[in-house]
Amino acid sequence: MQTIINVGFIGAGKSTHRYQAPFILRRKDKFKIKTIWARNLDHISWERIPQVTYTDCLEDMLNDQDISLVVISTPVMHYEYAKMALEHGKNVVCEKPFTDTYEQAVELFNLAEEKNLKIMCIQNRRFDSDFLTTQKVIESGILGDLLEVEMHYDYYRPYVSENTDHFNPYQGYLYGHACHTIDQAISYFGFPDDYHLEVRQLLGEGRMNDYFDIDFFYKQTKVSIKSSYFRVKSRPRFVAYGKKGMFTKETEDRQEYDLKRFYMPTSDHPDFGMDREEHYGEAIFYDEHGEYHQEKIPTVNGDYARYYDEVYEMLVNNKEPLVKKEQTLFVMKLLEEGIKQCK
Repeated sequence: MQTIINVGFIGAGKSTHRYQAPFILRRKDKFKIKTIWARNLDHISWERIPQVTYTDCLEDMLNDQDISLVVISTPVMHYEYAKMALEHGKNVVCEKPFTDTYEQAVELFNLAEEKNLKIMCIQNRRFDSDFLTTQKVIESGILGDLLEVEMHYDYYRPYVSENTDHFNPYQGYLYGHACHTIDQAISYFGFPDDYHLEVRQLLGEGRMNDYFDIDFFYKQTKVSIKSSYFRVKSRPRFVAYGKKGMFTKETEDRQEYDLKRFYMPTSDHPDFGMDREEHYGEAIFYDEHGEYHQEKIPTVNGDYARYYDEVYEMLVNNKEPLVKKEQTLFVMKLLEEGIKQCK
């Protein structure tokens, strides 16, 4: 009989009900969501999940011996909640950017090892369709030797910056979004030989961080991660350049698009998160005979539930964590280093 992992959530907002729970529920043969904690049950604005206990008593949930995995899905206090869960003997997966500081991250990993528990950062965007498709094209060899990759994560949300009148290092664009793309880059390309960070406050000193430009340098390849809140038209999500050609994926993974309109990943929606043909990326290249090609590349389907498949394998079958400790610590190191450029 297969082991079922009972799950408790710390946090009952958007991260829980939109980005985490729907994908755990797709794996009913592996997980059961038992309890969701909220500081104030009256403030829950999301439809409650049937057969799940909602509580405002955190100690009751943490002392529940049936729960072996706690998901930290609050926007703040990741370190405090993760430490509390570990001290109660729970394995933990924690939303990005994991902690506020590198030192806090080290402390949590050490505590987990000391208690023979597992803790891992939630990096489900490793299973974005645009990222997976770009990998497939690179690995096909049609681009030739890879020279440069551009990764863009743009928004047009000037009101966010304009309505934020103070600087908080942990609640800006770098901590909120670079943690996705830095992890994608190092998960596929590995740790860079060198890097350069440019982190800015486009509206001036004392305002929020709303821009970053990060370059990773490898032996032959440069990977650029760029993002801004002031892009009326977003740049392509991915552009990869090789000696023989290039690949462009204009549009981003559609899982988030569907989730935002409450088109959820259930059996009623078999096309959840899937690209239409008009969203396919384009490869332009010369083949081994010197002939020119311009082709649409069907999108590889993304699936955030695959992150929880990896969590299950880690906890039940002792598989190596998908998101390694060293990778999370590298992300934290860069976030800390980069945000120091802001004033």
